[in-house]
Amino acid sequence: MSVKKPLIVAATGASGFPLLEDCLRCLRADGRYHVCLILSENARRTIPYELDQAVEDLEALADEVLSSSDIAAGPASGTYRTAGMLIVPCSMKTAAGIITGYTDNLILRAADVTIKEQRPLVLAVRETPLSRIHLRNLYELSGIPGVHVIPPMMSFYNKPSSIDSLVRHISGKLLEPFGVEVEDFKRWKE
Repeated sequence: MSVKKPLIVAATGASGFPLLEDCLRCLRADGRYHVCLILSENARRTIPYELDQAVEDLEALADEVLSSSDIAAGPASGTYRTAGMLIVPCSMKTAAGIITGYTDNLILRAADVTIKEQRPLVLAVRETPLSRIHLRNLYELSGIPGVHVIPPMMSFYNKPSSIDSLVRHISGKLLEPFGVEVEDFKRWKE
């Protein structure tokens, strides 16, 4: 039996927690990763507005839960081997912190480490409309090798029949950089 490689999954205070929940369920179904979940304090405040469950129920979908204030946790070091990091949802504050190297919490430090170690970093950035500042930060992030800026935008070529199918399609896009094949994810012309 092989040891599962850690995958860091983090969430900040932007809207998008149904996406986080679905990604965690898809990762559990895939079974290849040890999911380390980090929730910011603002994420913990936002979850009750978007999900009909307690924060602890969401945390139960992960293999390990780390405090965003624990700057000495494994993901804060490049020697802690991971498959990469997914931030869903990713606030513009977090995107700005990543691009400027401002690492005052574990989410930002883990993202910084992910970039310097050239591992995949997937950002489900959430904001609309986008200001010039947001666009500048996202442009700069998109130029860093291994960084995937994937705003959760709806697609209609897959003929979604429900909000759940919209969420599932976006989850498929967010998890693809980690080699996760999401059930019911419909690709163009397949």
